[in-house]
Amino acid sequence: MPADPAQTHVVKSFANEASLVACRFDPTGRFVFVGMQHSKVVRWDLASGAKTDLEGGHESWVRAIAFANKGEIVLTGGHDGRLVWWPATAEKPAPIRTVEAHSGWIRAIDISPDGQFVASCGNDLKVKLWKVADGSLVREMTGHERHVYNVAFHPGGKNLISGDLVANFIDWEVETGKTLRSFKVPTIHKFDPGFMADYGGPYSMQFAKDGKQFVAGGITNVSNAFAGVGNPAFCMIDWESGKETIAHLVKSGLNGKAFGAVLHPENFLIGAVGGGGGGHLFFWKPGEKNEFHTLNLGNAVRDLALHPDGIQLATAHHDKQLRLLAMKPKG
Repeated sequence: MPADPAQTHVVKSFANEASLVACRFDPTGRFVFVGMQHSKVVRWDLASGAKTDLEGGHESWVRAIAFANKGEIVLTGGHDGRLVWWPATAEKPAPIRTVEAHSGWIRAIDISPDGQFVASCGNDLKVKLWKVADGSLVREMTGHERHVYNVAFHPGGKNLISGDLVANFIDWEVETGKTLRSFKVPTIHKFDPGFMADYGGPYSMQFAKDGKQFVAGGITNVSNAFAGVGNPAFCMIDWESGKETIAHLVKSGLNGKAFGAVLHPENFLIGAVGGGGGGHLFFWKPGEKNEFHTLNLGNAVRDLALHPDGIQLATAHHDKQLRLLAMKPKG
């Protein structure tokens, strides 16, 4: 069944103890994991609605979630700078391995296409590469001068891209850690002279499966850096040139940030927005600046995930709710 964005609707919600900042489906599609403004991670069984707490690994918010070993292992990165390995399907999951990975927040992690490595980025301005098998440090990469917001492996497996607060992106060679190039995406960075502060960076990032482009979601037209007032922007970047090809914006001029981005296999972009304008999903066709469909979810969205079936979505919200949606007719 092909996805039908215009029919997207909320199927059910799962209540949690704290505001949510991350969500990811496991590769089998059986579970969805959430990270909270809390020290624990929660696993929800989609069929039964059973809730399982993953505790004892973190001491702060958990913003990053990724899977290894065909979904047998879930890795989490927290604002405590800690990287934790967990058994994804255990009845009572306990940490398998804990690494003190960064000094300061881990904002994102990603698993290499061959499953051998996990990349992490932190507020210590560093990007690090670790072996999934034993948690050993492969290399540390330096070059960013501001907090690193996101990291993603190129589908080819030979490159790793990271982006920071001022929307400076670095292309690293995985094999050596060498900086191959750097480029900026000006749309998602603004210096506010009133508060003498920079605001921006990629809050969400994902490569297209063919590796020819990636999306970096953030905030543009920032008018107040202190309050985070601006408009969401999802920038498409051509991989070969490092140039922005289009910035997908919202017609309403909504106040918010691009907290989640999914490049759907059926060739459309889904963006999740949270902020002063509430929470929304937006859908864009390639090359079109404005959305062709939107869904108002009421409360601010903090993250977005696509189910392996290509139909279901999960959104993590400030109001402590995990919402499960379907891109198909009701019934």
